[in-house]
Amino acid sequence: MKIAFTGMDLPEGKIKYHDEYLVALQEKDRPRKVAPFFAELFRDEFNRCEAIVLPKDKLLDLLILDMEKMETRLSRVGEAHEKKLVEKSLRVLDLEIPLCDAGFSEEEKGLLRTFAPFSFKPVVQLEGGETVNTIIESALEKADYMFFYTSAPNEAHAWLVKKNSDILSCADKIHSDLARGFIKGIVVAFEDYMNCHNLNECQSKGLVKSTNRDYIVQPREIIEIRFNI
Repeated sequence: MKIAFTGMDLPEGKIKYHDEYLVALQEKDRPRKVAPFFAELFRDEFNRCEAIVLPKDKLLDLLILDMEKMETRLSRVGEAHEKKLVEKSLRVLDLEIPLCDAGFSEEEKGLLRTFAPFSFKPVVQLEGGETVNTIIESALEKADYMFFYTSAPNEAHAWLVKKNSDILSCADKIHSDLARGFIKGIVVAFEDYMNCHNLNECQSKGLVKSTNRDYIVQPREIIEIRFNI
């Protein structure tokens, strides 16, 4: 995930996210390899990011950029519904509210994406004093992301996906072969997994769900994909 920041000093480039759940899996399963999540932080590069973090007192600096963009758009817009949305966006920005927090309809959101205002991306306003890890966590939450995990003797891995992702999408995230040859998913809650020796014990205790491809994976679940190519 790419996160842009402004108005503060943060390290740039790939930053390892300290994931307490992955650490717990590592301590429990002792895998040969651990694959954590790395966020990418960029200063002021709002075009290439998926979320933006900034101090609260710097919010207006970002919103002014959107005001200028929307005012330019207003001078060129032809369709009445586009003009209405631009004017609504400008009213929101005048109230010093990021567009991501304005509660647009799904139809409005679709059109607004074509305008590409910066503050329509998830914007996290910081109080000050937050750690890099907390900042990354806040950006992930604001952008509606979650982790699921795979854990075995060879590797424990944190996988980042959008919330409400189905298990077929999660399988494809791991490897396209798993999605292509999907038979079923084996799913267990993180807490249940931590209280068992392994996945087999979870199954013997009735803690495992066997799912079809439409199952919506929940945050922090441990999953295993049964497949056949």
